[in-house]
Amino acid sequence: MAQDSSFARRTPYDKSVLNVVCWLLQIGLAAFLIVQSAIPLYQGGEYNIETFERIGLGQWFRHFTATVELVGAIGLLIPPLAGLAALGLVGVMIGAITTELTVRTAAGAVLPAELLVLFALVAWYRWPQTKALPDLVRRVLSRRR
Repeated sequence: MAQDSSFARRTPYDKSVLNVVCWLLQIGLAAFLIVQSAIPLYQGGEYNIETFERIGLGQWFRHFTATVELVGAIGLLIPPLAGLAALGLVGVMIGAITTELTVRTAAGAVLPAELLVLFALVAWYRWPQTKALPDLVRRVLSRRR
């Protein structure tokens, strides 16, 4: 019995659909990070203040984390930086999972784990752009000379 290989074939249309899906995911993740994470961290609600006190690094680390998340969210929206930003946010989520498991509750680690998977998917899909980033930087810098 011959197998239909149409599933295995990729068309330019398939790639464009995946690209649109990835962009929608990036936009959603960026909005979530800004509205649900970075802004509340800057505002310093009781839960966030207590969590960062429990971590033991002080409130400066809360502001640092908020800034990293904000920069990562912006990076998700800049085409050449999206993959690199997603990769950095994977690291942030590893820290969030670790914090939840050691300072808070195991249940609190679920959302950062889900976000980690989504950031990893974006980083994987955007890997060709991330890999090309050093060449892009060299080209831009060589034009300035």
